[in-house]
Amino acid sequence: MQLSVIILNYNVRYFLEQCVLSVQSALETIDGEIIVIDNNSPDDSCKMMKQRFPNVKLIQNNENVGFPKGNNIGVAQAKGEYICILNPDTVVAEDTFIKILNFVTSSAVEKNNLGILGCKLIDGTGKFLPESKRSVPTPWVAFTKITGLYKLFPKSGTFGKYYAQHLNENQTGKVDILVGAFMFMKRDLYLEVGGFDEDCFMYSDDIDLSYRVLKEGKSNYYFHDTTVIHYKGESTIKDETYMKRFQEAMHFFYKKHFEISLLFSLFMKIGIVFFSLVKMFQGKPGIKIAPKSYLLYSANEKLVDKLRLVLQKKVLFHDLKTEKMVISSSVKSKISTEVILDNEFISFKECIAILESSRNKRFTFKIIPKNAKFLIGSNNSNERGEIIEIE
Repeated sequence: MQLSVIILNYNVRYFLEQCVLSVQSALETIDGEIIVIDNNSPDDSCKMMKQRFPNVKLIQNNENVGFPKGNNIGVAQAKGEYICILNPDTVVAEDTFIKILNFVTSSAVEKNNLGILGCKLIDGTGKFLPESKRSVPTPWVAFTKITGLYKLFPKSGTFGKYYAQHLNENQTGKVDILVGAFMFMKRDLYLEVGGFDEDCFMYSDDIDLSYRVLKEGKSNYYFHDTTVIHYKGESTIKDETYMKRFQEAMHFFYKKHFEISLLFSLFMKIGIVFFSLVKMFQGKPGIKIAPKSYLLYSANEKLVDKLRLVLQKKVLFHDLKTEKMVISSSVKSKISTEVILDNEFISFKECIAILESSRNKRFTFKIIPKNAKFLIGSNNSNERGEIIEIE
C-alpha cells in the first residue's frame, strides 16, 4: 500500500465528516487507506463515521490519550509506505496526495534523505498560515517570536527565522519544523524515530518530531504546490487549561533538547507565560457580524428555498449550469454577504482556490460538503468555526 492517512479526532464531528470526504476523493486513484482514531469524543463522531464511512478503519479510544499517543496508535496499524498525519479540521484537494507523491519520488528530493513534508495551509478565510513552515525554536529564535522582532525584520536572516522566512509561501524548499496538522513522511522513518513523544500531551509534539527527524540527518520540506484548509481552533478552546498545557509543552521541548542557563530559563518561563496569554486572548470570541445575505454557488435551484427557510435571510442564486464559477464584481460590492459553495458541483480543490484567491477581500465562506446536511466554515482562525444544519 502506498499511503495511510491518519486522522485523530476529538469532538469535531462535522469537521471530521468534511475532512474524511475530502481525503476519500484525494485517494481515489491512490492505493491508500484512511485510519480515524477517536479520543473518546462526547459528540456523535463515531456514530457518524460508522454510518457514513463504514469502510474507513475507526479506532475508538476509551479516554482522551492526547495527540502523540492517539497518532501513534493509528500509525501502528497503518500499512502504507507513506503516512500523512492530518488534523480533522482540514480539507485537502483532490490532487493533494498525487502532487506530493510525485514530488517525494522526484529528483528534487535528495535520495533516501526525505524527512517530513508539509504543505501550504490556509484558514477558513483563505489567509496563509505562517506556521506551515518554521525553524527550530532555539532560545534566540523563540526570543524573536515572543518579542515580535520577526515582524519588524521579516526578511532578516537573524530575526526572521521563526516562520522560516527565507522561503515565501509560494516557494518549495527545506525547512526545519512542520506543523502537526499536516505531516507527510515515510512510515518506517516515523517508527525509526519513535513517533510522537507521548510524554508531551500536545502542542510541542510536532516541533519535537520534526527536530528529531532533523537530528537523524534527514531533510524536512515545505511544499507550496498544494493548498490545504486548516480551520484551526476546533479541537481546543483557548482557556486556562490551554494556557497551562501550552506552557508545559514548551517547557518540555526546551528541557529535552537544550541546555540553558538559569537566567535564560527564567526569561523563557516569563516569555512562555506572556506568549500563551496572548494565545488565550486571541482565542476569546470576538464580535461576530452576521451576514445580511447569502450567495449560493450551485446547480441545485431547490437548495435555495431550503436555505432561505433555515437562514431566514436573503439567498441569491448563482446557477452553475448557466454561469461560470467566478466571484463576480457585484459580490465584492455587497456588504456582509457570505458565499456558500456547494461541493456537489464544486470540487474541494476549487473551493480551496476560491478561498485563497479571495483572501483579504472581506468575504466569508461556507461549504456544503457533498451529500451532507450542513454548512461549515470559519471566519477567524483564532475561534471555533460555525456549523449550520440545514436538515
